[in-house]
Formats: sequence, structure tokens, C-alpha cells
Amino acid sequence: MKPVYRSLLLLVVAGLFVACGYRNPNIYTGPHKSIYITEWKNRTSELGLDVKLYRSLTRWFQKSGSISTVRQKEGADLILAGEVISLELPSLSYGVNNLASEVKVRLRVRYIVKEIASNKILLEIGDQTWEESYLVSSNPTANQDSESKALDKIIEDMSQKIYQKTIAGITRM
Repeated sequence: MKPVYRSLLLLVVAGLFVACGYRNPNIYTGPHKSIYITEWKNRTSELGLDVKLYRSLTRWFQKSGSISTVRQKEGADLILAGEVISLELPSLSYGVNNLASEVKVRLRVRYIVKEIASNKILLEIGDQTWEESYLVSSNPTANQDSESKALDKIIEDMSQKIYQKTIAGITRM
């Protein structure tokens, strides 16, 4: 397809999205809100897990021009608080000599999002488990990297889901 026709086709498709009222559900465009994200309590032995969560959540909430993250509760419209309950690494399958060949990272959390002024709960999850598996190799360094990548994926996916559910709660307010 010639570049001119390709550009024209993209323009037509974009116009159809605008004409049909499409909006990105991952971006909040309503009245400005500020959210105070607390440092999550980390009940595991995984050092820095709370910091990784905080950074990931902050990145997601900064995607919207109508939401700002603040470092103090005073003056904030919303508060997001949570806790990492546990981190487990159960083996899923075994190979030769009864050695683990696949491990699952299992992260249990709980969290809440509230509107500060009215004390109204927008989102409350009392116990949620996130899982990601990885293959085990004979190289301990590679295993540590795989475990870290699996945990990072869990944190990213969880942060995105919390952000999306919070946006949905804000729009219903």
C-alpha cells in the first residue's frame, strides 16, 4: 500500500474513533484530583518491595493530567494505602532428579482507596493474590533475574489494575 493511502486510512480510522465517542479508559480527564499514595507496609523479607510498589503506582497515576500525586495527606483528595501480606515462591513442576523446573512468584496484598473529605471508599481489596511463573535453570544468577522479572511484572500489572479501578471509582463519584 502506498504511503499516501496508508496515511489517509489512518486518518479515517482516527476520525471514526473520535466520531463514535471513543475515549481511553486509562486516562482520567475530569476535574483535577490529588492522590496521596502511602508507602505500603511490607510484611515480607523482600527488601525494597514497598519502594518498587510506590514508584510503579506513582508512574501510573502520573499518566493522567487531571490527577497529581502528593507526598502529604493534607490537601489531598484521595488516599491509597496498602500492605504486602506475603511473598511465596512455590515450585510448580519438577524435572530430572526431582529438581524444580518451574517456580511461581505469588504476591498477596490488600489495599484501599478512599476519598478523604467524605471518607467514602472508592476501592477496597481485603486480600488479593497475584502470580507469575518462571522457568528455573541451572544458573543461580539467571534464576534470581527471572524471579526479579516475574515480581516486577506482578507489580506493574497490579499498579495498572489499581489505577484503572481508581479511575473508574472517581468517574462514578
